[in-house]
Order: sequence, then structure tokens, then C-alpha cells
Amino acid sequence: MTPAPAATDVARTPDPGTPGPATSESRDESGTAPTPDTSSPDTSTPAGDGPGAETGQGSSAEAGHEPEPEAGTGTRPETGSDDTPAVSGHAPAEPAAAPAGQSDAPPRAATPAAPRDEAPAATTPEAEEPAGTGTGAEEPAAPVRTPAATPPSDHSSGPAPVPTLPKGPPPQRPPEQPRGGLLMGRPFGVPVYVAPSWFLVAALITWVFGNQLDRVLPELGAARYLVALFFAVAFYASVLVHELAHTIAALRFELPVRRIQLQFFGGVSEIEKEAETPGREFWLAFVGPLLSLVLAGVFYLAMQPVERGTVPGVLLAGLMISNLIVAIFNLLPGLPLDGGRMLRAVVWKITGKPMSGTVAAAWVGRALAVSVLIGLPLLTQSGALGTSAEDSVGMDTVTDALLAAILAAIIWTGAGNSLRMARLREHLPELRARTLTRRAVPVETHTPLSEALRRANDAGARALVVVDANGEPLSLVREAAIVGVPEHRRPWVAVSGLAQDLSDGMRVSAELAGEDLLDVLRATPATEYLVVEETGEIFGVLSAADVERAFVKAMARPS
Repeated sequence: MTPAPAATDVARTPDPGTPGPATSESRDESGTAPTPDTSSPDTSTPAGDGPGAETGQGSSAEAGHEPEPEAGTGTRPETGSDDTPAVSGHAPAEPAAAPAGQSDAPPRAATPAAPRDEAPAATTPEAEEPAGTGTGAEEPAAPVRTPAATPPSDHSSGPAPVPTLPKGPPPQRPPEQPRGGLLMGRPFGVPVYVAPSWFLVAALITWVFGNQLDRVLPELGAARYLVALFFAVAFYASVLVHELAHTIAALRFELPVRRIQLQFFGGVSEIEKEAETPGREFWLAFVGPLLSLVLAGVFYLAMQPVERGTVPGVLLAGLMISNLIVAIFNLLPGLPLDGGRMLRAVVWKITGKPMSGTVAAAWVGRALAVSVLIGLPLLTQSGALGTSAEDSVGMDTVTDALLAAILAAIIWTGAGNSLRMARLREHLPELRARTLTRRAVPVETHTPLSEALRRANDAGARALVVVDANGEPLSLVREAAIVGVPEHRRPWVAVSGLAQDLSDGMRVSAELAGEDLLDVLRATPATEYLVVEETGEIFGVLSAADVERAFVKAMARPS
């Protein structure tokens, strides 16, 4: 089968408890559309839009010129809300009168005003202590008025501190995609997984083969199912050898292999890249069936000194036949089978166009799917696979038809996926980091969000990069975080509280394009990436949402 940019099924091996070999569907691992995580909400409003983006001043700017009361006077400027100081009323607030009947209670001390060069901390209702707490007195005292944070006065000296949202830990990398089952080992550094569906097919093989053993070796009794289970495990060990042949060939051609998975209808080797030449493509596909043929020959030779009608003789005969079926079925010239990839390589060599080879092999695969759907039930009913349908496969007519339908659907779907992957590869060069990057404005850590958006709006930029005093990028302001800040709060929120720290994988070269670009984004999933020139100069910010939209648009365009 044709490898997808993210992962590709190389071989499909069947299950011996069925009338014929089976194949498993082509899968797109993390990435038939190999794009980074785009779970953050996408907004069509560019950074800098809205009232908060047009000006770095809020309605509370006038409050910055109000004269502050002297410390110890017990008065505070009136506040209009929890967020923004009121701009009306310049007289000091009158202290609340003590309730009637409580004139003997000592007055509560006035809270001193906050120093001019410090932003007073906001107080929540839950944090206010009731009057008289700890004194034993039940009479209420005058409430303490706590001001909201006010912008620094123009007459204050030094840089004005800007209240910020608490900066939490940077977003964690999304968990890895499901591994595909139980990890069995890492031969040649490639993880091998057993999918949960394997246990189902192992049980099916044990039941079918155990019933056949009851007719051949009736003296085994219930122990025949233990022998049948051993056969199921040995058969899938042969399937693993088939897949390891593909893996070794891929590693020899310097093609990365993500994993090997044993599943319901056989096995699959997931190769992340396509072979560079038709010759390598041919050998990469052929080595799997070749190893299955070799295993069938080995089991045949091992049968010769063994007495027929014994448990070893029956097991060796079953393994020989099963591996022979695997080899023959995978050599059928249609995608997603190995034979289909071999046909693709031949057409590719003749025409010089890999797309032409994919189209030819995919349509042959679809014809093969129709043949399996119609032909397999007819073969079992005619007795061509044995003396009778019951003796040859141990299933009735309805089960045969269901199995044929499943196999046909898998082959048809795999052929269609191969066509889509070929079209994807044809359009991948259109994805270029330089053309998809948003223009960005560098801002310092304590810059208010409203001011940063104003600068971006004036410059026609759609992204913000937080830099240090030397202009070195530190983090990227997340678009989703900007959208989540109400406009009236933007003057009081620093951009550093909305930014994601830059990691090595979040720096992308502006020269990347196509599959190389997608590989880099897939290695470090994020919502935004810093795009830099070869000299290290900031070029802009690349949004994963923009890449996804360009990818979908390219896939929709006819070949």
C-alpha cells in the first residue's frame, strides 16, 4: 500500500481460519491530514481589531490624574466598578455612619492609601474580613472600602507597573496518539504492538482450528483447543516476520518506520515516507510476500521427517498452508496489497510519474475488491477450496458472504485512501511556511494588551511576539487567549500573561515547505509557531489553523 506522509500500511496479512487470506485496512495515523493540533478556537478577527485594539487607553485614563488622598485620612477615591475606577466625583468618600445604638463602639481605623508607585491589590468579597472579627463584639463597624486597581499617574516616577493575569504553566504537549495496543518489543528500534482486535481473531482461529482438530485428532479431546491456540500464536509470529521484512527494507532505504501492529486481519508496517525511486518501492513491497514464501518452504521441509496424523505434523501443515496463502494473496496486483505497490512501481517506472502508478494500482484494487465480494462465496460453495464449504472453512454460507463483504470493503477503502494520499502528495509543495505566515509585531513583556493590539493594528500585523530588552523572542501571544480577554480589561492585562513560552520545536524556518514543513509541525504540536529567517531574524508567526485551512483547500483542488 502507498505510504501516507504520516504513516503507511505496507503489508496486509490474512488470517488462516478463513476461506482465504485477509487484509487489513489502510490507516492514516495522526495524520492523513498531517497537521498539528488545532484544538484552540479559531477566530476570523485579526489581532488588533475591536475597541481595545484601537487605543491603549481605557475610560479609566482620566482617573490617573486625580489627586490621591493623603495617607491616614481614611478616605478613598470612588470606584465605579471592580475593574475600572470611576471618573466622576472628586470629593473624598464620607465614612459610613455607625448603626444606631452602637455609638459607644470604637471607630474602625481607616485604611491608609496605597503608595503612589505600587498598584494596590484587588480585594474580592470573600477576602474581606467582617468588622469586629476577633474582638468578640457583635456590633457591625463601618465597612472598609477597597479601591480597584488604578492606572499610574502621569506624575509618578519610574516605569508604571501593569497589573497582569497570573501566568500559569505553559500549555502541555498533547498526549501521544493511541499506541495501538499492547507493546511486545522493539526489534530494530521499531515498536511492535498487538491490537485488541488480535485477541478476537485469536479466539476465532482457536475455535475454528480446534473443531478441525476434532476430526483429524479426536483423541485430543478438550486439549485440541490448546493446540489450536498455539497455532494462532505461531501464525501471527509468521505475520510478524512478514512485517519485519518490510521494516528492515525500509530502514535499509533510510525510511523511518513508526511502528508495526498486529491486528484482526493480519499485520501492518507503518512507514512514514515514500520510497524515492520505483525500484526501491518494488523491493520494499516484494520482501514481505517473499519472506512468507520462504516460511512456507521451511515449514514444508520440517514436515518431511514428521509422522503425519500427529500434533506436530498437523501444526506444521497448517503453518505451511497459512503462509502460502498470505504470500499469494499479498501478491495480487491491487492496492493496498503488496502486489498493488509492486504494480504501482512498474507503472511509475514506465511513465515516470508516481501518480500514474497509484491511479492504475488503485483501480485494479477496486476491481479486486468486487471480485472478492462475488467470487469468494462462490468458491466456498463450489467446493473449490475443499471437499465442501463446511470442511474447508468451517463456516456456513452466511458467514462466508459476511467475510467476503468485510474483505472487499477493506480493499476498496484502502485503494481509495491510496488515491487520496497520492493527490495529497501532489499538492503538498503548495504548503509553504513563508506564504502562510502572519506578520507579527514584537512587544515587550509588560506591554498592556490594548497597546500591543494598537501597534499590531497600525502595522497591519495579525500576531504578537513577546521579546526581551535585546529583541530576542521569548514567547508567542496565543490568539485564543486574546479573544478570551474582554475589551474593557485589555488595558490592565500584560501580554506576558497570555503568551506561550517558545520551545526549540516551535521555531520554524521560513524556507520549509510541503512534507518537510508538516513533519516539523507534527514533531511539536502547538497552535502557533515562530517563523524565522536563516539569519535568525523574526519573520512572523505561523498558525496551525492557517496550515490546516490551506491543507484542506489543496486537497479540494482537482489534480
